[in-house]
Amino acid sequence: MPEGHSVHRIARQFARNFVGKRVEASSPQGRFAEGASLLDGKTMTASRAVGKQMFLEFDGVIWLRVHLGIYGAWDFAGDITTDATIRSAGGRMGQNNQRGTVLGDTPEGTIDEIAIGEAAQADAAGTDAFRTVPEGPDDADGEDSISSIGAPRRARLRMAEQEKAGEEYGSFPPEPVGAVRVRLLTETAVADLRGPTACEVLDPAQVDAVIAKLGPDPLLDDSAAAEERFVAAVTKKPTPIALLLMDQSVVSGIGNVYRAEMLFRARLEPHTPGKLVPTDTVRALWRDWAYLLDLGVRTGQMLTMDDLDDEAYAKAMASRADRHWVYKREGLPCRICGTHILLEELGGRKLYWCPIDQV
Repeated sequence: MPEGHSVHRIARQFARNFVGKRVEASSPQGRFAEGASLLDGKTMTASRAVGKQMFLEFDGVIWLRVHLGIYGAWDFAGDITTDATIRSAGGRMGQNNQRGTVLGDTPEGTIDEIAIGEAAQADAAGTDAFRTVPEGPDDADGEDSISSIGAPRRARLRMAEQEKAGEEYGSFPPEPVGAVRVRLLTETAVADLRGPTACEVLDPAQVDAVIAKLGPDPLLDDSAAAEERFVAAVTKKPTPIALLLMDQSVVSGIGNVYRAEMLFRARLEPHTPGKLVPTDTVRALWRDWAYLLDLGVRTGQMLTMDDLDDEAYAKAMASRADRHWVYKREGLPCRICGTHILLEELGGRKLYWCPIDQV
């Protein structure tokens, strides 16, 4: 299932290529025909991600809510103007299983509110907020060079749990492939949605009601109040901390990968009841999530190992095997103590952890 950083990246793709443009909406599959008819002909006016959910606003009065779930994916095609977030893996945009590339370009074209805020803060401080990862080549052939930032390309791009740049195609728009729940088409770009858990049209009040049920998302609100809300939700419950981190009403966006890695980074036993986790540790979890989420949005990789030299960073960006502490490493020696990493099922999901370092 796509975790929070992936959904924020998809929202940025819509912000860059669809917001401000009139959209033809349809449902090639037929299951969303009524909803598509409500969106058809309207102008997309906003794109917003909250945790694992995305909201697209049309004409300022109606919203499309999408939750990709386990099987959902967006396929983009057309003159895709990639911002630096999407370009950050050199066109081979990866998450769990996809290979990526080292890239440290400043995302000058990113137009969502988060990036604009970061850029403004960086300008005020006289620093570059985005140059926080080692720089490196765009791709082996240099075709996605720094001089082409923002250059349109007529190509396909899939964004889901894994992100993948596809082959170029001929006529535009391309024919829908498979069971496309909804197609959003402008004069220059098209987005096809397949297999979502949720796809519905909402009014503003309904959107507010959905968001009100979600825990805080530090990429949208990293205030002290948001942190306190997270701390209060965790420390009052007897539920194991490993389950609380996956509870979207407690905190938005964390999935199985980030859950396992955050618990290891905190050296926290996964079964510890939330109310028994020290408050300082809970605060550290919130701040670590804010850090990892931001890093994931910028790099396109769920990179959870810090202080890597250039060679190690390149390996981590290229392969999941070199980017995580415990996730998908069951039976392998812990990178710290050498004890075999354990795998168990908790709450219907796989949990990876070290029985020595997380006690």
